[in-house]
Amino acid sequence: MLVETRSRAFHEYSLDDIAQEFESDLESGLTAEAVADRYETYGRNELPVKSGKPAYLRFLLQFNQPLLYILLLAGSVKAFLGSWTNAAVIWGVTVLNAIIGYVQEAKAEGAIASLAKAVTTETTVLRGGQMLRVQSQDLVPGDIVLLSSGDKVPADLRLVKSRNLQVDESALTGESVPVEKSIEPLPADTPLAERTNMAYASSFVTFGQGTGLVAATAGATEVGQISRSMEQRVNLTTPLTRKFAAFSRTLLYCILTLATLTFAIGLGQGESWEYMFEAAVALAVSAIPEGLPAVVTITLAIGVNRMARRNAIIRKLPAVEALGSATVICSDKTGTLTENQMTVQTIYAGEQTYQVSGSGYSPKGDIGLGAGDTPENCFLADRLPNALRECLVAGVLCNDSQLKQQGEYWTVVGDPTEGALITAAAKADLSQAGMTSLLPRLDSIPFESEYQYMATLHDALPRVVYVKGSVEALLSRCSDTMTESGQSKPLDRFAIEQAVAAMTAKGLRVLAFARKTMGDRHHAIDHDDIQSGLVFLGLQGMIDPPRPEAIAAVHACQSAGIRVKMITGDHIATAQAIAYRMGIQQSSEVTAFEGRQLVAMDDAQLAQAVTDGDVFARVAPAQKLRLVETLQLKGNIVAMTGDGVNDAPALKQADIGIAMGKNGTEVAREVADMLLTDDNFASIEAAVEEGRTVYQNLRKAIAFLLPVNGGESMTILISALFARDLPILSLQVLWLNMINSLTMTVPLAFEPKSNSLMQQPPRPPGESLLTGRLLRRILAVSFFNWVLIFGMFEWAKATTGDVAVARTMAIQALVAARIIYLLSISQLGISLFRYLSRQSTSITQAPILISGILGAVALQVVFSQWGVMNVLFETAPLTWNQWLICLLPMLPMVPFAVLINRIDPRNLKK
Repeated sequence: MLVETRSRAFHEYSLDDIAQEFESDLESGLTAEAVADRYETYGRNELPVKSGKPAYLRFLLQFNQPLLYILLLAGSVKAFLGSWTNAAVIWGVTVLNAIIGYVQEAKAEGAIASLAKAVTTETTVLRGGQMLRVQSQDLVPGDIVLLSSGDKVPADLRLVKSRNLQVDESALTGESVPVEKSIEPLPADTPLAERTNMAYASSFVTFGQGTGLVAATAGATEVGQISRSMEQRVNLTTPLTRKFAAFSRTLLYCILTLATLTFAIGLGQGESWEYMFEAAVALAVSAIPEGLPAVVTITLAIGVNRMARRNAIIRKLPAVEALGSATVICSDKTGTLTENQMTVQTIYAGEQTYQVSGSGYSPKGDIGLGAGDTPENCFLADRLPNALRECLVAGVLCNDSQLKQQGEYWTVVGDPTEGALITAAAKADLSQAGMTSLLPRLDSIPFESEYQYMATLHDALPRVVYVKGSVEALLSRCSDTMTESGQSKPLDRFAIEQAVAAMTAKGLRVLAFARKTMGDRHHAIDHDDIQSGLVFLGLQGMIDPPRPEAIAAVHACQSAGIRVKMITGDHIATAQAIAYRMGIQQSSEVTAFEGRQLVAMDDAQLAQAVTDGDVFARVAPAQKLRLVETLQLKGNIVAMTGDGVNDAPALKQADIGIAMGKNGTEVAREVADMLLTDDNFASIEAAVEEGRTVYQNLRKAIAFLLPVNGGESMTILISALFARDLPILSLQVLWLNMINSLTMTVPLAFEPKSNSLMQQPPRPPGESLLTGRLLRRILAVSFFNWVLIFGMFEWAKATTGDVAVARTMAIQALVAARIIYLLSISQLGISLFRYLSRQSTSITQAPILISGILGAVALQVVFSQWGVMNVLFETAPLTWNQWLICLLPMLPMVPFAVLINRIDPRNLKK
């Protein structure tokens, strides 16, 4: 069988022909041996990614920056003037900057690319008669794939079964309306957009169910052929990096203008043009924070990796920034706030209530009449009351899921609710395999939120339809109820509603079950067949317990000023009970609204509801979008979780769309900004915490870097205008800005969160990075640095008469003071101060920051004491006494830093 040499297009084949062509069984799929052979032949089902720019080109592009143009030009002029040493140093620093940029960009792109690869798509296949969940990359031609609403089509499929199947193919064909699918063969000349018996890779199932045979994988698919003309790249541009780029350009133009004016004024005062050129270059280089863009990229990349370690994968980097200002988190309940391990605890059937023991998906447990049941009161299949038996059978047969045992643990392949139903029946010795063999399925109506039920038709005498769904959906279709002995009697709606209320008061999710006998000629069913005449069988109440870590995360968000709102499709009483246990509101009377209430509200009423409400139950997916929009109109920054197809509009509208990485549909993942690999609310809180930490560390980096540039610029400008010796030369400025600054600033990106970070309200979304308070801090420290550089230089020149020694001492004094200032804004310095003042008994562990400081000190010793550096940077060796004098500025920096932090203690902690 060679797919590449087929004589006809896939859509031409009949079902028998397509099965024969691919040597595949449409009912049981491929064998394990066939899969292994074809995997060797066809390889992984993934699109080939074209290689990006070659390494040498990416390195050369690092020089495509305005600042580096100036440095290269300055080095060229120095070389023209015969100052080859200076030229070599300037060019060397330029190359070093390019190397740093290249390495960091490669690391950031590699990290994000590896995280993207970690987000894999799973699909359901039939292999050897077993239904399995496999990675879409492991599909081979001939595999039988099962599709349902919300799935992303993993390969090009020839459909062999279709039940109300509709597929969105807009990405491939441009057709905006989902296409209704069929299985009949089509003429050879049928256009791609009209091939209704095909489902193509990258399209999405929007409705119904279907089964398809994999006809093409990887590059052989239609989308694979299109991708050959495209290039896949990782985009590291974010609003923050663009903001820095714009800031750098504006600053560059200002500094160039100022440097030109300085050069012209100096010439007018009779200074030599060589001297004024050195002053102009030094001024331009000193005023620009060369290391800041690298620090921004490093900090964001570290934040992304930290979030990934805490089970939050960032798909779009702006989400890192947005998370820090989130004010509301709208979360689904099931699986996010809870364990997603549903367990049936109570069954109501035949006007009798039964209790079910055990937890999770393990079949260990019993069904009895109450707590403390004796073995005689527990039921097995051979002595089940008729109504109880039929209720359990309905749960097993009206079911698309399966239980799998993996070692000591049981997991569900499919829906957790359906897994709980299978488990409950197994506790009464009613196995899914046995019941399916006894009553084979002939047809089904899949569950859709529009109808709130699922139905299956089974081969029996007479044929029978089992239905499961919400209580409201089934009671309106039932006329009778089954008694304990199996007889029918008129439906007592009030008694059933009382049983429902008793279950929901305990936080149980309640499903109703019914049946209807059909004529022997029925081979299929539709919604009209079950519109009325159903016999009510009973209720099964189950619970998905809250995650302990999610409870703690809710409290942490509330302490951080972030409101948590539960949006669920569950019954309102169930939602209220879980919300109370979660601590979403401290009162058992949780303010809750149902979807039908929201429909009747106008905009003003809805705005009040989203302010007052903590729980929104029985909410249709379309209503989630309206809730998000209303919250945003009230000025909130909204994070929204979702996992279904119909959640996509709300996820896209939210400021931070959060999709489930384990159980979410591919549609939800595609539009989300962030994925939770563990589907756990605690990971959202962790991501918010990391987002705030990233923003806090960026502000620290700005507060540390810019004052040095300010102090250097003020020193050079005043010295040049007053025709005095420059306290610092352009090469020395480059050393400070590129080597010393990066050595001490990069560790700030690894700073842990402050203890009060999650006790503060969210920052205003429109707040600028350079707030008024931060700008005042930068100006104050810049002034201190200017006084330090200028004062130390003038004093040393007057006492030693050596300009090189004076410049070296000025630089070393500046670095010494910078170490104290760095400690004052870091967690290490804050904890050290608290320890010395006996406010704390421990000191924060900060090995990276300590390493950065020690590295900076070592480099400064080399900078002044090594002869090669003396020649390159025009420095001079210092004596022990001179070193001690250089350390003296650390003393006034201590009270100065303490004063700034006391005046504005929260400025760098927000």
